[in-house]
Amino acid sequence: MVPQCSEPLHRNLRLRPLNRILVNILLDGMLAALAAPIARWLAAPQDGLLHPLWFLAGGAVTLVVSGLPFRMPQQYWRFSGVSDLMGIAGASVASSALFSLGLYVMHYPLPSFTFPIIYALVLLVLLGGLRVAYRLAHRLRQFRAAQRCVVLVGVDAGADLFLRAMERNPEEGVKVAGLIALGTNQAGRRLHNIPILGHVDEVQTILERLARVGNLPETLVVTEPLFRGAGLSHLLNTAAAYNIAVMRIPALTALTPAERVELRPIPLEDLLNRPQIPLDREGMEQLITGQTVLVTGAGGSIGSELVRQIACLEPKHLVLLDHGEFELWQIEVELVELAPHVPRSIVVADVRDEERMERVMAQHQPALVFHAAALKHVPIVEANPAEGLLTNVHGTRVVADSAARHGAQAMVVISTDKAVNPSSLMGAAKRAAEMYCQALDIQARAVTDRSMMRCVTVRFGNVLGSTGSVVPLFRRQLERGGPLTVTHPNMCRYFMTVPEAVGLVLQASVRGVRSQRGSSDTDALLRDGGIFVLDMGEPVKIVDLARQMIRLAGLRPDDDIAIKFTGLRPGEKLYEELFHGREAPVPTDNPGLLMATPRVVDLAEVSRAVDQITSLARQGDVQAALRVLTLLVPEFRHNPDGQVHSAQGAENDKIPELYPSQSDHTEQVV
Repeated sequence: MVPQCSEPLHRNLRLRPLNRILVNILLDGMLAALAAPIARWLAAPQDGLLHPLWFLAGGAVTLVVSGLPFRMPQQYWRFSGVSDLMGIAGASVASSALFSLGLYVMHYPLPSFTFPIIYALVLLVLLGGLRVAYRLAHRLRQFRAAQRCVVLVGVDAGADLFLRAMERNPEEGVKVAGLIALGTNQAGRRLHNIPILGHVDEVQTILERLARVGNLPETLVVTEPLFRGAGLSHLLNTAAAYNIAVMRIPALTALTPAERVELRPIPLEDLLNRPQIPLDREGMEQLITGQTVLVTGAGGSIGSELVRQIACLEPKHLVLLDHGEFELWQIEVELVELAPHVPRSIVVADVRDEERMERVMAQHQPALVFHAAALKHVPIVEANPAEGLLTNVHGTRVVADSAARHGAQAMVVISTDKAVNPSSLMGAAKRAAEMYCQALDIQARAVTDRSMMRCVTVRFGNVLGSTGSVVPLFRRQLERGGPLTVTHPNMCRYFMTVPEAVGLVLQASVRGVRSQRGSSDTDALLRDGGIFVLDMGEPVKIVDLARQMIRLAGLRPDDDIAIKFTGLRPGEKLYEELFHGREAPVPTDNPGLLMATPRVVDLAEVSRAVDQITSLARQGDVQAALRVLTLLVPEFRHNPDGQVHSAQGAENDKIPELYPSQSDHTEQVV
């Protein structure tokens, strides 16, 4: 039952706007009564200021009547703007004309022929001036009552809207002390009468100057959405030295009608400084629209984003496959809201189960397969080596072979930078999977039969916020008050956002499938087993990432939140690589995509190795399986103890006896 207002309260709510209207009418009438003798005196000074009461009453009545069409009684003086002043001007002219006409009808001589003009101007000055004075007095009270001092970074539409929003919301208690420009030649100018203090490159000097005069802001508010990367990182570091928080304003669409402006923390993604890469949207639509698409690992970070972006490209049918029920349920709930019109199937299956995958492929017969299913957490795969080999090596082959048998046009394999000069079992297993898919693709491109499945491999590094990555770990540790755990002071990784990585994966898919008829350098490299590598930019030190996350939370590294170094974990190395030491990165004809040309192995040879690895892993003889894997991936230099090596990426001469061999299978390896 909805509670009802009491009758007295309801009556008060109805009477409140009526009372305000009556007050407006009374004040405007008094001003008009005052304006009439002043205008007559200005028109004929010799007649003096004393006039009969009917003269004053006539001025008041004519203004009240003339102001009704211009809605003067309904005006909010505190928010008076240009439109209100235009209404006052119209009412002033109309009142002057009506009053002068009344004097003429009553045979009362006009003081002078300029009286109507003078009377209209006096009305405009008194009525408009009082409203402007009221608004300025209100702003002065706001300014004095403001408790939070901020400086805006950006002199743009966002800054203009923010300042207007602060005028509409005095209860925010925000005082804008100045603006810092991102463009040149703006220092010394003013926006809404607030000074532009200098350029963002001079932020250190600006803050020092404000500190000397005791006007240091509590917060720097970034109003320009495109200000990010190195410049933003420098701003954060400088602000941290003065214990100043850095925030962003909401998007313009959210800010414009805002009743209450809520500043937002700087997203970690803004610090990557990755330029927007134009994607071939038309090519993606031609590849996916109207096709049946299957995504393995559809509940994971990369798989679920693939599903989201593919669903927006209008596939004929979308098949979501994962072995985790909860993960599938999560992405299904999202798709109900994001793309309810796209037909889809939810499949719980293990990519290692050959019979199950065969039935799935036979039932749906996908034209495109995106293989994102894998075990990716390095220490967990080190602790469960047989499972890692079976999922990452055998599972990839099962999906590829089954998709090819059932007429798939292409399979896109998601790989990792950990496959380059691998030090972990996970990385070596992913490199073996790459090699099998390379061999399949070389065979498909070597024949003229275009019905054979293309196998496109895409390699990239870490993605921000993915399951098991360092960013969610740091966030949880921050919520608990720290410390943030970093394995080593020199640990570096490549990073990009999940949507960006998946967008480039789709771009690589388009380019890889189209290449069957191409004759460019990129096409030639693909025919020779080339692998697409996403342009990840510059690597980031994990300890620097931790410090920035602490600052973004409004805290101070080492003072408020400690950083603790825990040492490398099993299988880890300090520096990940996107290319083998002997292969040079080759640019492609698509921005954001590079090409790697790693060593290739004949399909029959790599198939025999995968057979042996699978058989040995199923038997639990991990040591023998690792020997086969090392012969297949000779650059594999296992680091099971998490030791720091001065030179990484050298070829392994020996696999440590970490897992005791059940039997000697040396004669079986390739």
